[in-house]
Amino acid sequence: MSFLHEFILSLPNTTDAEKLGVYENSINQFEESWVFMIKGETSDFLIVAGPASKKFEGDEFLVDSITCIKANLTHKNGNVLREMFPFTKPIPVLQSQRSFGVGDRLGLAGPGHIKVFKEYDAYPILAQQSIRELTLTNRTYEDVLDSASFYAFREGYKDGFGADGDHLKKPSEVEYALSLGYTMITLDCSDYIRNDVQEMSKEQVDEETKLTEVLKKRYLNQTFDVEGMKIHFTEEELKRNVLVYGEAIEFATAIYKKYFIEQKANANFEISIDETATPTSPTQHYFVANELTLNEVKLDTMAPRFCGEFQKGVDYIGDITQFEEELKIHAAIARKYGYKLSIHSGSDKFSIFALIGKHTRGNFHVKTAGTNWLEAMRAVAACDAKLYREIHKYALSMFDEAQKFYHVTTDLTKIPNIDELIDEELVDLFKQNDARQLIHITYGFILSAKDNQGEYLFKTKLYNLWHKEADVYAEMLYQHIGKHLKLLYSGIEK
Repeated sequence: MSFLHEFILSLPNTTDAEKLGVYENSINQFEESWVFMIKGETSDFLIVAGPASKKFEGDEFLVDSITCIKANLTHKNGNVLREMFPFTKPIPVLQSQRSFGVGDRLGLAGPGHIKVFKEYDAYPILAQQSIRELTLTNRTYEDVLDSASFYAFREGYKDGFGADGDHLKKPSEVEYALSLGYTMITLDCSDYIRNDVQEMSKEQVDEETKLTEVLKKRYLNQTFDVEGMKIHFTEEELKRNVLVYGEAIEFATAIYKKYFIEQKANANFEISIDETATPTSPTQHYFVANELTLNEVKLDTMAPRFCGEFQKGVDYIGDITQFEEELKIHAAIARKYGYKLSIHSGSDKFSIFALIGKHTRGNFHVKTAGTNWLEAMRAVAACDAKLYREIHKYALSMFDEAQKFYHVTTDLTKIPNIDELIDEELVDLFKQNDARQLIHITYGFILSAKDNQGEYLFKTKLYNLWHKEADVYAEMLYQHIGKHLKLLYSGIEK
């Protein structure tokens, strides 16, 4: 290692600060070459010394006759890194008891996330984004995957992580994610789930659907026992289930057969039925699970819609006693069919995490996303009050437009007037639900806003600040996501 230390100090074309900015956990040897990462003034980069340097694209130079390259964190270089160091390549992780999705909208959350998961046995999904999030942040699945890989390398995280193509709705989207090596597909069936059936009369239901003899024999006039809990279908209820979920089951079956059976995708498969107008009843959950099983679809997780409100960036809203009773049977159905229960919009649901840990018996998948963005903005409020004030006021101006994309009950009148707050009070805005939701749902507008010259109003300033204050953001994430895991584990019987 003394040789490597001398080598680093002799690197040309780097400032003294950069020479001292080597991430020690990133130092790895590949055959006769050394590969490590350095913190630059505005971004990180790789240094490759030795024969392996020829595999990367970048600026070539010599140190004591050793061929080296300074490589930017591009997708091509990410592919090379994943081949050289398999721990930087995502793997299917849902076969583990516990998994946790940490959507990183900015491509900056890796260090904070990894610090948390070094302390728990849950596997992280470090790369997790929906197509909508890609559009709002102007990113690609290549970029999302690369961010996860480069951070795993930088932090020396070798326990394994997943990559989730989240809330995908089209075959082309599934193909896109799988072609890049994503190891989890979350199939969003909402386009095939009918939300009008709840309001239909019995006569309308009878007119729209006729039960086949197979379905009658399969479900009517019998009671299904799930860990002592009884599930029974009336004829009307069965018909409504067919109307609500019939097309979704066909869609999910077709996707699974094409990509997971015929093309043998090395990935986990999740079904999302949570994007619906009403909560998923036990009979609906049982019906969907049973029909998919009969269609030879092997699920790794399913996300039903629970009672109450799972709004973005705030705690659970609803009757916790009712939630617990329904959670018990949802978890039991998942166990019966051999998959994990998936909790969507799991960010900040602190009041129910212990219950989730308890009733899933520690066998869960929880997804978070926007809360990582909120922690990034909390870091801005703490480190650059002037910039945060500008962004906060812009968010207020865009709230009505942003609200079209999310179901929230935000009351802007409850948010303190930012002009009446001193700088030190700005971070306390993130303790107030309405202020949290304001910043949460306007992220796409904040990141894409441009001036009359086509320059970003905030994005460039934000990324420069986050790079400079990376340790602040990482520590905030470590504390915040760590609280999620601590509470989830608190419910698991030892």
